[in-house]
Amino acid sequence: MGQEARILKVLQRVSGKNLAPAADESLFASGLLDSFALTDFIAGLEEEFGVSIPDSDLSARKFDTLRKVDSYISAKSA
Repeated sequence: MGQEARILKVLQRVSGKNLAPAADESLFASGLLDSFALTDFIAGLEEEFGVSIPDSDLSARKFDTLRKVDSYISAKSA
């Protein structure tokens, strides 16, 4: 399973919705995430990818789209 598919799996688990947004679609505008679900999404990403995401990075701007999340996880995993 590719990285984007793994991110989508975490997103679907947290949101409770079986949707597949476009890579550049806002996860917040689409209703898949809100400020409360963001912390659960971050925790799920940390568990799935074995990365640590500092509180200073908890910003909707950094996790607004699948593409941004994918880039962020790639940078953290490097």
